[in-house]
Amino acid sequence: MKRIKTYLLISVAAAALLIFSQSMQAQTSTRNALRTVIIDAGHGGRDPGARGLISTEAEVALSIALKLGKELEREFPDTKFIYTRTDDKLPRGVTDPNVANRVRAEMANEAKGDLFISIHLNAAGQKAGGWYAKKIVGYKNKVVYTGTGKRRRKKTIKQPIYESYYVKNTRIGTETYIWAADRSDAKSEFIKDSQEGGEDEPVDDPNNILDLNSPEARIRAQLYTKYFFRNSALLAQLVEEEFAKQGRKSFGVKQRNHKGIWVLQATGMPSILVETGFISNKEEEEYLVSDEGQQEVVQNILTAFRRYKQELETPRATSATTRAQ
Repeated sequence: MKRIKTYLLISVAAAALLIFSQSMQAQTSTRNALRTVIIDAGHGGRDPGARGLISTEAEVALSIALKLGKELEREFPDTKFIYTRTDDKLPRGVTDPNVANRVRAEMANEAKGDLFISIHLNAAGQKAGGWYAKKIVGYKNKVVYTGTGKRRRKKTIKQPIYESYYVKNTRIGTETYIWAADRSDAKSEFIKDSQEGGEDEPVDDPNNILDLNSPEARIRAQLYTKYFFRNSALLAQLVEEEFAKQGRKSFGVKQRNHKGIWVLQATGMPSILVETGFISNKEEEEYLVSDEGQQEVVQNILTAFRRYKQELETPRATSATTRAQ
């Protein structure tokens, strides 16, 4: 009996998600699906992020984010683009990096954004460029003494001979993060809170007076969470596809939940964090610092954004329509 009830609950939830998704697609097909987009340049202020040989993550991320915003504004004049920061300071002038992450999320939620894009650079965890290491290349005899007094003895041991060698930091590539699936409950809470006073509610509530603490509100937030998770994964995949087309090494779409990624689950909208490359690799850092490299990164994300927007706004035939044909 328990299995039957569980199966029914899963079936009902799946059907509800399908209906919800079709409802959202129907709405976005008749309007601009991305009216407000938040562009976030990671780090800033006294938080430089990862360090390269000639630059910091905060500097390069800001440059890419501003160039991306400029291109997006030019191509999509009907969309409002909000920047979490436009200079070398942390958002809204705060000084604590941990507080800054909360401010980023607050800015996005207050604007009731339709999408959150965060720009970052990666690091391999070792010294930028490379480092010196040691290896054993042989052994030599060494006389040592053990014991004291009458027990003192001479002993010959093998002492290793070390040689220093340079290890190049070779890690390169891109990866795009979405919030971790096991943090979806937290995401639902932020989505539920951000719904208050919102527009275009997909759930029947004509007076917009649905109690945010009611079971109905929680169900609605969970449906939004699934829908936003799917859309986040879609955009992340499109971004990585464009990087791969450019010839960049792509590590694909990832989920991660630790410091610096928290903002993805704290924004009540689809959200991605793009690691545009490894600042710890000499050649990739030079590429990411250059105007040419930054323009290529911007064009890759712009193309993915364009594809994503078209996907949201293109009507999809329902299964019933397909069967009728």
